[in-house]
Amino acid sequence: MIPYEYAMTLSAILFAIGAIGIVVRRNILVLLMCVELLLNAVNIAFVATADYLDSAEGLIYVFFVMTVAAAEAAVGLAIVLNLYRYRNTVYAEDVDLLKG
Repeated sequence: MIPYEYAMTLSAILFAIGAIGIVVRRNILVLLMCVELLLNAVNIAFVATADYLDSAEGLIYVFFVMTVAAAEAAVGLAIVLNLYRYRNTVYAEDVDLLKG
């Protein structure tokens, strides 16, 4: 069994890497991967806490987070595909289609 502190440390490190990736990177595909990394870090924290507290509530939250992550990946990749088709770029600063 992995100690609670190790799992939470891993979760915090993954969350920090994802947050830094969102701030630093400009490629939309990399931004989507960083969001997935954030969601997986939260899942690790939920699972570790559920195991530590001997509860199933955290595992139920993981199911919902995974559902949202799958929907985000599908919709995000569809948007990126259409943006690339119309603009021939996947960089966030080059996309101004949604400006009013």
